[in-house]
Amino acid sequence: MAKDNFSYGGQAIIEGVMIRGRTGYATALRLADGGIQVARHPWKALTQRHRLLNLPIIRGTPALIDTLIVGYRSLMASADVAARGEGIEPPSAFQYGLSIAFALAVVIGGFVLLPSAVIEGLHWHALLLNFVEGLIRFCFFVLFIFGVSLMPDMRRVFQYHGAEHKVINAFEETGDYSEEEAAPHATVHRRCGTSFIFMVLFIGILVHAVAGWPVWYWRLLSRLALLPLVAGISYELVKLAGRRKSSRLLGVLVAPGMWLQKITTREPSPEQVQVAVLAVEAALELDGAKSAA
Repeated sequence: MAKDNFSYGGQAIIEGVMIRGRTGYATALRLADGGIQVARHPWKALTQRHRLLNLPIIRGTPALIDTLIVGYRSLMASADVAARGEGIEPPSAFQYGLSIAFALAVVIGGFVLLPSAVIEGLHWHALLLNFVEGLIRFCFFVLFIFGVSLMPDMRRVFQYHGAEHKVINAFEETGDYSEEEAAPHATVHRRCGTSFIFMVLFIGILVHAVAGWPVWYWRLLSRLALLPLVAGISYELVKLAGRRKSSRLLGVLVAPGMWLQKITTREPSPEQVQVAVLAVEAALELDGAKSAA
């Protein structure tokens, strides 16, 4: 991977792992009977569809959109498989739509509007208000993921998250992603989505400070309007930190995100690592790359 500057990576899904490659994404799911279902899906990233979308900073938003679409599809497919494995009828499209609407309401209400509302009556300098708002938003995020981590089902997802990181770390460092090679590697990774979210929160404080502290509805609009810039800068920093692991400065920038991964990842079982290995192998096969496991 490091040889051609392409970064494989993915996410944990229900009882499985999704890995994105150059030409598509692959999923590996542990079935109720103990078997493993592997699926390969061709997918052309938005950054590959037009050269302008692959320019630095600009490419952050298309990359985020791709991640959300592919991640959602993989997660819903894994939920369907898990439901059928338990003899339950999978949720309908309407039910999935309601879950998305609820998630958006939580994100917009809890992480955008509420932090601003908490300090609405304070008459401080705009820079201080933006800093405090960002700090409250960060605290809400930490409390949210900590609360989620207490759910038994999510703990298993976080174990698969750790398995994905172990296998990707092994692949990046040695070119080998076998279960034996992946076992001693860390469950955290610099390019993890958790690190990206922290970077968005941090960069958001700096960028929003430029917009001042207008009335709440203009403030909300400014947050949304500046999101592509915030996401673009955050994407470049996390991507650079993943490539230049010897950089101390980049290491300091991503350190809080790495600490947060102690919540969003867990040490996986050998069976879970096996699932992650098969997901990476399928992504490589989809790209026509030679298997190294």
